[in-house]
Amino acid sequence: MPHYAPYEWRTPDSQYAEALFRSLQSGHFAGATRQGIGAYTAMQTTMDYRVANGAPVTTYRAIPFWDRAIGELCAFINGATTLKELEEFGCNWWGPWVSEKLTHKLGIQPGSIGSASYGAAFAKFPTLDGEPFDQFPNLVAQMLKIPDDRVHFITPWMAKENSRAEDGLQKTTIAPCHGWVHARVLDNGDQKEIHLHLFQRSGDMPVGVPSNMVQYFALGVMLEHLTGYRFVHFYHTISDAHIYADQVPNVLEMFTREPRRLPTLCLNAEGLKVKDIKAFRRGHFELTDYHPHPAIKGIPVRT
Repeated sequence: MPHYAPYEWRTPDSQYAEALFRSLQSGHFAGATRQGIGAYTAMQTTMDYRVANGAPVTTYRAIPFWDRAIGELCAFINGATTLKELEEFGCNWWGPWVSEKLTHKLGIQPGSIGSASYGAAFAKFPTLDGEPFDQFPNLVAQMLKIPDDRVHFITPWMAKENSRAEDGLQKTTIAPCHGWVHARVLDNGDQKEIHLHLFQRSGDMPVGVPSNMVQYFALGVMLEHLTGYRFVHFYHTISDAHIYADQVPNVLEMFTREPRRLPTLCLNAEGLKVKDIKAFRRGHFELTDYHPHPAIKGIPVRT
């Protein structure tokens, strides 16, 4: 289990609010986006979380959907590419990205986010020999076999199938925004420790990023359990961290709130029985010590 400091010893964390502030204060305003509304964009934003200080489940607003975010990642690890499959894992927010209008335009099967989306890349990545490659089980096996190597890496990106240079190349309704993961195992005396770095191509800071923070931290918890190495650090880099113009009032409201201590995210008794990364489900996690500010309703979501 992750080695958290007692809740009262943890330092209130303001990194998420600071990242929001950078996007607004020093970000470039892009007046024309594919979503039809301007956005403030800051390039290369990194948040650095010590596991001992708590899990990065934002406290600036309550996010009761934290477990559904974990369910989404579990679905993708298992190769989910359809709305039905995602809903089976408890993730119910993908409807706008599988609309009949969008799938028809791209020639993608109705109800699917495409054959180059997260689940397809994670579980069935195309290879030179033609055999699809299942990335996450390989990640665990590799970490156990050669822990000290620097090659424990996951990618969601199929280059040609995410290209928009020519009509007909794009094979997904939304290009993967997150999922580049580097797990580094380092020795600290007699204990091997996991440093997990998530790289994110694009991040909607008020809406999507809070889910990405918790789901990939949960991945670190899974990897700790399956390898026996201690999960000690989570780094989250967002290349294009943006806030849409109509989200600014919601963000300004968060700036009025003080930082709070981060909560505890652990596997429950059933989760501790899991032996295969593809067997994890959102119900295997429990969140405690979570005392956030009230939820902020009505934050605009872009598709």
